[in-house]
Amino acid sequence: MKKFIYSSLLALSIVACSKESKDYVTFSGKITNKNSDSVVISNPQFKFNRVIKVDENGMFKDTMNVKDGFYRLFDGKEYATLYLKNGADINMTLDTNEFDETITFTGEGSKESAFIAKSSMEQEKLFGDKELMDLPELDFRAKVSEFVDGFNKRVDEAALDSTFAANQKQSITGLEKYLTKVYGDKQYAAKNLAKGMASPKFVDYENNAGGTTSLDDLKGKYVYIDLWATWCQPCKNEIPFLKQVEAKYHNKNIEFVSISVDRQKDYETWKQMIVDKELTGVQLYAKEDKSFMDAYRVSGIPRFILLDPQGNIVDANAPRPSNPKLVELFESLNI
Repeated sequence: MKKFIYSSLLALSIVACSKESKDYVTFSGKITNKNSDSVVISNPQFKFNRVIKVDENGMFKDTMNVKDGFYRLFDGKEYATLYLKNGADINMTLDTNEFDETITFTGEGSKESAFIAKSSMEQEKLFGDKELMDLPELDFRAKVSEFVDGFNKRVDEAALDSTFAANQKQSITGLEKYLTKVYGDKQYAAKNLAKGMASPKFVDYENNAGGTTSLDDLKGKYVYIDLWATWCQPCKNEIPFLKQVEAKYHNKNIEFVSISVDRQKDYETWKQMIVDKELTGVQLYAKEDKSFMDAYRVSGIPRFILLDPQGNIVDANAPRPSNPKLVELFESLNI
């Protein structure tokens, strides 16, 4: 009897131990047409980076102690997003020849990663709809709402981790706001910033050479405008290319106008950078006047604008100096 009781208690303890949550994730899989001899799982926020070796057959397996959250998987060429939580046992398969179309996740705790993979494909289809941003407003809103409703329905029906589900619903709300803004900006540009339309104006911007300059002062020549700031590295990356283009078109019928949108606290930095970088062209300071940027719906810098000698828009989002298409555009206009 005692032996039976002992055996029963032992069996119960084994069952109890088996149900204890593991403090690690088991992540395995197979990659067809692998791009590398390893995959990297990372999350910079958590300062997490794990390299997992992939054998000659594309197989891999590892265990990782993680914090619950989103991780990026890099296979040497492309990325995928994972949701990892200790206790999970996830198996992934994919063919790199059709990365997004073939990636699958199975096993305990894989629903979230599988949801992300499917959502990525659905969003890719939405963003790939070339007619979306040209639809009448009611049709645009109906199509986006249909997408959002379908997304939220999938969240509700998938029995996902509650934290993950809340994040996804917040994410789709953000996506809806983003698409609505992009649509609004495009419709605004079509009505107000189309080729041949009169450009919005700036008035009395400080000129580094002395005095002030308004857009109307530049009529009679083409005007290539660079909206930039001293803190903007992509802006500074364009400076050598801009100087080359300016030199090429020196004494031609075009003015190169750089407008700094730096804050007042960076005013002296702007003045000094003109000297240090030997900036040429017309150097103006907007003095935190955002009306010109707002009129062009500028959401990021650098931003380049080309106007004709009458002050009309040639291109409200002109090529950057580093882009060979800029010189092609100038040549097409016989500048």
